Amino acid sequence: MNSRPQTPINVPPPRTWDARLARRLVTPLVNTWVTPNHLTTLRLLIGLAGALCLAHGGFAWANAGAFLIVLSNFVDHTDGELARIGGKSSRIGHFYDLACDAAVTVMLFIGMGMGVGATHIGGLKVEPGWLGALAGVAVALIFFLRMRIEEMAGKAGTKQASVGGFETEDVLYLLPIVTLTSVVMPFVVVASIGAPLFAAWVVGDYWRVARRAAAAVAPIATAGASETRPMWASE
Repeated sequence: MNSRPQTPINVPPPRTWDARLARRLVTPLVNTWVTPNHLTTLRLLIGLAGALCLAHGGFAWANAGAFLIVLSNFVDHTDGELARIGGKSSRIGHFYDLACDAAVTVMLFIGMGMGVGATHIGGLKVEPGWLGALAGVAVALIFFLRMRIEEMAGKAGTKQASVGGFETEDVLYLLPIVTLTSVVMPFVVVASIGAPLFAAWVVGDYWRVARRAAAAVAPIATAGASETRPMWASE
């Protein structure tokens, strides 16, 4: 039985700074019992703890929650890097990662909404928890549709914009600024408007990808049917 340690797979370096740091940190874990799913679960637990802190409300709790969300966002890069350099990638692990991403993001917005309590906007009493839930549901829809787009068009179809070594999702690293400056309520209001609008855009993108995929499959199906007809005729 060959028990030699496995050499980390030589794959291209990540584009983003946090992923590069994550790869350095998980490289020693390649030949251990730790799997990418363990790191995904750790990310989930840290993120849920952060959401609970945000839901508690108050300056100290909100900032503690923001710190945990930032930490969770960073840990989210470690599972993928370990999977790549350790040859431990799996379809189940990939979808588990997406599910945890969605759960943490949804609970983040709900927690922020619950934490700031009821307020008055435009003369109407609005429960921020519902605004956070609206943003969270929109985010959940975005994650689901991006997963479906990836199944149809591959990862290139859901590739995030990258500038200066940072991706779109890295905006969560700025969350402590929101809590330190006590602008959580405006943030929740903006998220409750912006997230549904972005979800609507993703819905349109999903339909475009679905139509392209259907158009690509149609000629193949037609060709297969035309090849089958002479075979039946000869019989």
